[in-house]
Amino acid sequence: MARPLGPLAPFRPHWPRRVFAQLLLSQTVVTVAVTAVTAGLFLAPVSAELDRDAMQRALSIAQVTATDPDVARAAADRDPDTAQAIAERIRLASRAEFVVITDTEGIRLSHTDPARIGLRVSTDPEPALRGEVVTAIQDGTLGRTARGKVPLRLADGRIVGEVSVGLSDDSIRGRLVSMAGGILLCAGAGLAVGLAATLVLARRLKRRTHNIAVADIAALLIEREAMLHGIREGMLALDAAGRIRLANDEALRLLALPEDCTGRTVDDLLPPGRLADVLTGRVEGADLPAVRDDRVLVVNRMATADGGAVTTLRDRTELEFLVRELDHTRGLTEALRAQDHEHANRMHTLLGLLELGRHDQAADFISEQSGTQAARAARIGRHVQDPHTAALLTGKAAVAEERGTRLTVTPDSHLPDALVDARALVTVVGNLVDNAMDAAPAGTVEVRLRTAGTTLLVEVADSGPGIPADLRERVFDEGWSSKQAPAHRPRGLGLALVRRLVERSGGRLAVGTGPLGGARFTVELPEALSAAEPRLEHA
Repeated sequence: MARPLGPLAPFRPHWPRRVFAQLLLSQTVVTVAVTAVTAGLFLAPVSAELDRDAMQRALSIAQVTATDPDVARAAADRDPDTAQAIAERIRLASRAEFVVITDTEGIRLSHTDPARIGLRVSTDPEPALRGEVVTAIQDGTLGRTARGKVPLRLADGRIVGEVSVGLSDDSIRGRLVSMAGGILLCAGAGLAVGLAATLVLARRLKRRTHNIAVADIAALLIEREAMLHGIREGMLALDAAGRIRLANDEALRLLALPEDCTGRTVDDLLPPGRLADVLTGRVEGADLPAVRDDRVLVVNRMATADGGAVTTLRDRTELEFLVRELDHTRGLTEALRAQDHEHANRMHTLLGLLELGRHDQAADFISEQSGTQAARAARIGRHVQDPHTAALLTGKAAVAEERGTRLTVTPDSHLPDALVDARALVTVVGNLVDNAMDAAPAGTVEVRLRTAGTTLLVEVADSGPGIPADLRERVFDEGWSSKQAPAHRPRGLGLALVRRLVERSGGRLAVGTGPLGGARFTVELPEALSAAEPRLEHA
């Protein structure tokens, strides 16, 4: 059984949800309203001007009528026949609504309706009878008219009546309607142009906003803010001119940008270098390494359709340290593996001496072999009292030995256990020693550590081929390296990190030719020690 249809729900207009539809509707309403108001404001003064023109025409007809001596004599003699004849002739000639002649009492001597002759006029005649000229829009026996009234005088100037001329309000309105047609036509043309422009603008906005609703825009903005400020990667958006449009919290932290960086260019906020070049697109590529202070960053830049770009920043500082530690561990593991084989060979040698009954030689062999490693650690410990740096150099020496490289600490070196930032020094010395061992795979690497007050001087020299003079500044650039990068990490960051650490501490970094014939890196770190040392050198 069919269910009966209920009453139709009343029509309720709803505000559109789409951005372009809202714009189209609101702009249409505004355009129509502005056009209507403009047309009304234009028609209002036109109507007033038509009224003034009609009153002036009526006054002119009255003044011309009053100059006729026959009219003045007819008024003075109170001769309605003569006055009526002259008034009707003038009315027909001028197409006026009426031409009324009165005596000094305001009694009509002429009228369009002869039955009203002899009656007093319906409007006050006193101003004209006092000699005044009157123009007005008034209601009378013939309806609403534009009137002009003048006094009627004899040759001697004596006032003997008035002349009142009226023009029909219908004729005035007819002229207004005829003019209003043109005005409304122009207004309609303007309205059509405005609506067409609104439609074009709305369609363009529809394409730019992908036809989404206003509520969706608000939701997208909320989600974007939550996403940008919640992710652990830095996000930087630039416009076509290179100005920062957006920077999330992580980008501000990683790049050390001020809170009010929006609207400023990258070159204004960052020092010249690889990081600024990568962010601005002057250096292109994927997963580009860069250094900001003591942080290692991986930067990716993607251009946008409007000429700008979006850049992501990942902090690889901890990972870089871990990778370097892994490299050191691998080196130590290789060294231990080689030492294990060497130890097995020594054990075989010792076993052979014992089987041959050469016990004295076996004892000498054990003493010689056991003292080598301990002597190396003790030698480094005498000059380097900081445990972190001493352990680093001891491990590097073992790795260098297995590579065929000789790593030594100069006899005049001295480093007390009073470092302010041991981790920074480990980074500096470790990177410099690694580069030196890579440059002299079968040569010599020499480390020198000296103090002067609270200032620490570090020198690392090698017997490698050295660095050409034209490349001595470039070796500190992020991402530049003369060696092929391994698969697990990029090259060109070690010396860049050293420079950043040195610059942050207010120190100096230089590279030249050392006493071994290869490169020598010199680092001066002021305020590196917590207490001043009394001597510059320690033998």
